[in-house]
Amino acid sequence: MIASGPHMTQSQSWKEISATSVVQNYLSDAYDVPSAVMQTAATPVNGSRIDFSWDSSDPSVNISSRYFFIFYFAELQSVASNALRQFDIIVNNSTWNSKPYTPPFLFADSISGTVQGQERYTISLVATKNATLPPILNAMEMYLIKPISETATDPGEARAMMAIQETFGVSKNWMGDPCSPKAFAWEGLNCTYPPVGFSRITALNLSSNGLVGSISTYFGDLKALQYLDLSHNNLYGSIPDVLGQLPLLVFLDLSSNDLSGPLPYSLLQKSQNGTLSIRLGNNANLCGNGTTTTCRSGRKKMKGALLTAIVIPIVAVIALLVLSFFLLRRICKEKAKRRANGLKDETALLENREFSYRELKHITNNFSQEIGKGGFGAVFLGYLENGNPVAVKVRSESSSQGGKEFLAEAQHLTRIHHKNLVSLIGYCKDKNHLALVYEYMPEGNLQDHLRDTSTSKSLTWEQRLQIALDAAQGLEYLHVGCKPALIHKDVKSRNILLTIDLGAKIADFGLTKVFSDSKTHITTEPAGPIGYLDPEYYRSFHISEKSDVYSFGVVLLELITGRSPVIPINDSVSIHIGEWVHQNLDQGSIESIIDPSMGDVYDVNSVWKVANLALHCKQEICRERPTMTDVVAQIKESMELEACRDRKRNSAMGSDDLSYAGNGSAFEVEGSVGKISESSPGPAMR
Repeated sequence: MIASGPHMTQSQSWKEISATSVVQNYLSDAYDVPSAVMQTAATPVNGSRIDFSWDSSDPSVNISSRYFFIFYFAELQSVASNALRQFDIIVNNSTWNSKPYTPPFLFADSISGTVQGQERYTISLVATKNATLPPILNAMEMYLIKPISETATDPGEARAMMAIQETFGVSKNWMGDPCSPKAFAWEGLNCTYPPVGFSRITALNLSSNGLVGSISTYFGDLKALQYLDLSHNNLYGSIPDVLGQLPLLVFLDLSSNDLSGPLPYSLLQKSQNGTLSIRLGNNANLCGNGTTTTCRSGRKKMKGALLTAIVIPIVAVIALLVLSFFLLRRICKEKAKRRANGLKDETALLENREFSYRELKHITNNFSQEIGKGGFGAVFLGYLENGNPVAVKVRSESSSQGGKEFLAEAQHLTRIHHKNLVSLIGYCKDKNHLALVYEYMPEGNLQDHLRDTSTSKSLTWEQRLQIALDAAQGLEYLHVGCKPALIHKDVKSRNILLTIDLGAKIADFGLTKVFSDSKTHITTEPAGPIGYLDPEYYRSFHISEKSDVYSFGVVLLELITGRSPVIPINDSVSIHIGEWVHQNLDQGSIESIIDPSMGDVYDVNSVWKVANLALHCKQEICRERPTMTDVVAQIKESMELEACRDRKRNSAMGSDDLSYAGNGSAFEVEGSVGKISESSPGPAMR
């Protein structure tokens, strides 16, 4: 809670500066300060420091109380190249910043910390000796830290509740720990708070909450649950047996839903022996003991089976005759057309063609030109009979993928078609020979374009944005357009292939795992090189679409920096690209991370936006990452910023009143920053 009633004293006069331009938040910023708050700031009228102090007027506060401070900063003025705003943040004679601090231009930044053991708290923002401009302060918050007597929720139960929240989109006050602190426990929960050990969830009431879908198996992880009410929702499907495995459950209300099928034996047994009270009314499709409907069986079932056995063969024979007629008619027409045109039979060139191993040897000239190698095996260049180039992936002897996995990959690929996904031309399953035939991508992969400068022209920022958009749209299709959704699981710059005009397509998505509409994650072994892997792989081996989002965030950082996911600092120490970028952005320096091969031809705000998007994709907690649909929208906004740069530059050619810096921190023109106004009264503390 916010500390109440402090008496604030400022040591000198302040003035206010303001800007009309929007102050953006970093996507990784947990505070999300409104732009209206950050569009004004306090700065001293004269001098090089801001000083203020306060004493608490709360009689309950004593010298042992702890306070949490948050200071918010954003540069609102276009600082000239020969000027510098740089200062230290000092609280009770302790410097909070590790190095001299410079606020980022039109981006909200924060510095926070705790203090304890003082009757009076003094805060000073002091300009450094190199500074030419005084310090500024846009806003601040201070909180009195209240000790919590309750223990945290059992980790397994906390994870289950968060999964239930994500599955059903529960919009209650479900934030933080489910049980603790007790005063802010999640709505609908009852918990026990033992003196030793974790808090446990004993009751969960989600009645009339608009839940849609099947009953999540995560309810089975609430091992201390005694009361569960899921009535008056839109739940459908069968009742999972995991509810019957809850050892302490004494009350279960599933009434007024659309559940179907029989009651699990475990629940039926508990209901019959009197240890469980269960309500199932208004579920028209439930049947068996405990319901008013008898499950179909016996003679009725036999009659239905007999009728089915008679009708289906008759319908199948008729359908086969009709299909044969149309196929014969089509074949005759095709033959006549080929004879009339003098063309050769090209039926073998249709997509999804099944090749023999002998054909593959012929089109690849006996596998003479290897153009790549992956986990499945080597990739060879080949040419079809019509001269079209193809890439032939041949399974290596050491590949762990067998015939079953191969057929699964081929089956997935043949039904997936999107302009930003590499197309499957055909496949080969000839005895022990397994191969896939893809369309050929003449410009190779993105990784080589970013890091092999000897063989590739440097990509412009505009080209990089287009590649990012194409790849994001391909992943979005896998996640949203495919039913059931597909997870790539190996997103990296090497698996983004380029067309002759540098359009991007996602490759190697054939080994993705399919999960049904009723699940939010699958369990699998980690795949992919170091640097791209979702940290949740290492903790639980659980993946979801958000795992692809994490990996794509790394690809975005590669596009900005031109660097590899793991950056060597010296012979023995390396740093992840995300951490390296974060360290540089914390200093307000975007130019230091941008690939120098791009020169200065980019809009700095566009790069900032993509950098923040990338860091947001890399959030440690997967539910805090955006979806690929969100990513596509953000990249389009970044492309519009880049397009605006080109339009402004073109319209400004020959103008004397504009000075443009392609990669500078701002346009040196009044309208681009917003009008800067000053007034003598100091702003009230926020």
